[in-house]
Amino acid sequence: MSSFGIYPFFTINQAWPNWVIIILLLVDMIIRIIALGWIPHNRRPSVALGWLLAIFLIPYVGIAAFLLLGSAKLPKRRRDKQSKMNHLFRDQIRHQAIVGRQDHMPEPLSTAAQLNFDLGALPMTHGNSFDLHVDNHACMDAMAEAVDRAERFVHFEFYIVAIDDSTRRLLESLLAAHQRGVSVRVLIDHVGSLGYPGYSELVKKLDRSGISWRRALPIRPWKGEYQRPDLRNHRKILVVDGKVAFTGSQNIIDRTYNKARNRRKGFQWKDLSVECRGPVVEELDAVFITDWYSETDEILDEPDSFELEAPEFGGIQAQIVPSGPGFEDENNLRLFNHLIYNANRSVVVCSPYFVPDESLLHALTTEARSGVDVRLYVGETSDHWLTHKAQQSYYDELVRAGVRIFMYHAPTVLHSKFLIIDDEVSIIGSSNMDERSFAMNLEVTLFIVNKEFTQRMYDLEAQRYAPNSVELNAEEWQSRPLLKKYLENVARLTSSLL
Repeated sequence: MSSFGIYPFFTINQAWPNWVIIILLLVDMIIRIIALGWIPHNRRPSVALGWLLAIFLIPYVGIAAFLLLGSAKLPKRRRDKQSKMNHLFRDQIRHQAIVGRQDHMPEPLSTAAQLNFDLGALPMTHGNSFDLHVDNHACMDAMAEAVDRAERFVHFEFYIVAIDDSTRRLLESLLAAHQRGVSVRVLIDHVGSLGYPGYSELVKKLDRSGISWRRALPIRPWKGEYQRPDLRNHRKILVVDGKVAFTGSQNIIDRTYNKARNRRKGFQWKDLSVECRGPVVEELDAVFITDWYSETDEILDEPDSFELEAPEFGGIQAQIVPSGPGFEDENNLRLFNHLIYNANRSVVVCSPYFVPDESLLHALTTEARSGVDVRLYVGETSDHWLTHKAQQSYYDELVRAGVRIFMYHAPTVLHSKFLIIDDEVSIIGSSNMDERSFAMNLEVTLFIVNKEFTQRMYDLEAQRYAPNSVELNAEEWQSRPLLKKYLENVARLTSSLL
């Protein structure tokens, strides 16, 4: 065997005719030349460079991977459905970014609401109230109680769902609601739930029950169902009768995720969810209705039913921000950056997977260097080794800028996702602070503007997160072994391949 001098990954048999070798060399060169002008189109430079590196090192494998995974957008038909629903919602509320009074709002917050409306079509409203749920299993019990009171409909949309001892009550409540005539609709991400113990049993039970349910973003090419396989519906939404809704970070599965490996390591997921009342319930339902339409071609309600009966003033001001590859822009990332750059005193970020893009990294380090108290909560351990290593590669730059990093004690797997800014801004949702959540996952974010609620979030940080975390020691961290640094930097390279 011999190899091309500048193509060390390719070997060819010396018995092959020269014309075969010349053709292979020409194809290889053509792939590289085309990639130089094709890959950077509408991609961040870091993403384009990541793909170009893969293609130049291993041309045939790299281009095959790019063709399979290179577009971080859903098929045009699905994006058109999202656009259609956006126009329906905008028309119904007469293109108001803020429903009710806004003269009391600081300009950075009113412009944030306008930004969100422009990107995601749902307005900020008054008249909301919220309860925090810090325990996964207790939250599912609260969900079950809400479903037990359902009279008209239940809309259920989650990334991971499985039957186990912790979820059984909620799932049985859904079946019971269906049996007493409540309209129950269920969306479960296809790939997200595959492989978890209890999912197969759930599918059989749903099929037998007659409940209307669908796999979200299914990968079943034999049925004509296919899109880029790692674009997922990561949303967590439960809406009951349009009166109460739940959203946040948690999936519908035992806090161990039912895997023997997790139990051996003592892994238990820690989440944060919100029970909502007020106009945001209808906005969460609008997100579900859009996703249901995308999967079934069925619009559940006529456009004029989206009326958002919000008071002119009073209650908590809030807005739902959907995001993901069905939109043209990265709605959640733009909101996070806008709010962080307008912080004056403090920024608190909690994310299980913190692999920021360049813009978010610059926002956090700029604020820290400007004297803003920036605190980042991440897990001391993680269920994703590669992502965790990529995350650690950013710690040096963050602490040099003055960001304080708090690592939640193992073996708890920190899965809460929230952002607190200054005295009156809170963000809670399904979105991580990584490029997957910004570009590849369908996410939903709750944007709250209220001093009392924001103080509740600071109290939560002080009572439940800070006491169970250890602050990163910058000197100790910088003296970690070179092999660790090498692995972190290699992992960091993979984060850009979207």
